[in-house]
Amino acid sequence: MSHLTALETLDVRFPTSEQLDGSDAMNPDPDYSAAYAILRTDAPDGLTGHGFAFTIGRGNDVQRVAIEALTHLVVDRNLDEILGDLGGFARDLTADSQLRWLGPEKGVMHMAIGAVVNAAWDLAAKRAGKPVWQLVSEMSPEQIVALVDFRYLTDALTPDDALEILHRAAPGRAERTAELLATGYPAYTTSPGWLGYSDAKLTRLARQAVADGFRTIKIKVGRDVEEDVRRVTIARAAIGPDIGLAVDANQRWDVTEAAQWITRLAPARLSWVEEPTSPDDILGHAAIRKAVAGVRISTGEHGQNRILFKQLLQADAVDVLQIDAARVGGVNENLAILLLAAKFGVPVIPHAGGVGLCELVQHLAMIDYVAISGVMDGRAIEYVDHLHEHFRDPVRISGGRYRAPRTPGFSAEMLPASLAEYSYPFGTAWHGHVDSQPAAQVSAKEHENS
Repeated sequence: MSHLTALETLDVRFPTSEQLDGSDAMNPDPDYSAAYAILRTDAPDGLTGHGFAFTIGRGNDVQRVAIEALTHLVVDRNLDEILGDLGGFARDLTADSQLRWLGPEKGVMHMAIGAVVNAAWDLAAKRAGKPVWQLVSEMSPEQIVALVDFRYLTDALTPDDALEILHRAAPGRAERTAELLATGYPAYTTSPGWLGYSDAKLTRLARQAVADGFRTIKIKVGRDVEEDVRRVTIARAAIGPDIGLAVDANQRWDVTEAAQWITRLAPARLSWVEEPTSPDDILGHAAIRKAVAGVRISTGEHGQNRILFKQLLQADAVDVLQIDAARVGGVNENLAILLLAAKFGVPVIPHAGGVGLCELVQHLAMIDYVAISGVMDGRAIEYVDHLHEHFRDPVRISGGRYRAPRTPGFSAEMLPASLAEYSYPFGTAWHGHVDSQPAAQVSAKEHENS
């Protein structure tokens, strides 16, 4: 009988701010980072599960503490019982009364739960010898429904509704799996469009993206309207009339300002406008969507839980729904959001702009295609060409499409050498950055050396 023996955390940061990779109107100098979680077991095969919460630097300071606060709910538990009831495991983590007071089901604590839940899915898929997308896609509709917490959803989605969606998709699963393995899943790329890039770099990377097979690119906007008009004009000229062009404001605008700004950008024929205002402002998104009829509105990257997504859909506030693999409570809650989107007939185009997010969210989009919506046309997974080399099972892109992962697990496991090099603040990648280290950590190191 095997048990979970430890929940370890690591602070992993990459100095992406040096080249302004990931820069946008709200986050001008991000260092792509992961508050990294490892579930260790005493299984004879040395089985471990890996997950993380994505931040852009100092957020790791609080995110690691939040993950560690879940230790009492995890360590010494029976491994077979957890892997046999991942729905119950996720609900156990969200039900702790004292931790729930910090949320409930939102913010840093909920992201920590997502990291641990995702690590448990990595364990389950490795034990099953399958990638997560395949493991879930081969479950019965009843098994998938058992994974979902329907609290607060039943006015929009009941277990019977979910079963109907899943049973409707079931007959075509084998054919869709074969198509996915043969052709992959469409990708769009944000790599050309970071706000700190020069016009020349934007043009060069946009043209390269089209040559590489991407059918949509996305650029960041929101710092200055005249600058944005110029940049979307440059991007449209670089990619031509037949390639999709999306823009992302990263929550920069007030509601009225968003409608005015989008109207200025609309002549570039936008595929969608992402995060035009606060991610919590459901009625604001609805008002913007009404004011700019004909321009699709998208949000969800910072959606904190399934209830927010439910209300966005109920309010007709979005044309495109994002999901994020490391923002809500892990695979289970993302399944709830995918089922909600299928119920309301709204396409899902996942967010993946961050270290490891491409690796994770590809599994969720592929589950949606095979087992839930059955739809791939008009959808795509975000792709950024950063930091994949640090993962044991990195994403594979060919002809502008994600190739389906075949390695067992959730593709979340980073290479030991990368964990050592980019651990903060003492990894070799951070030598020479002492001034940016938290004082408490520097003092601890100095004390250790003395």
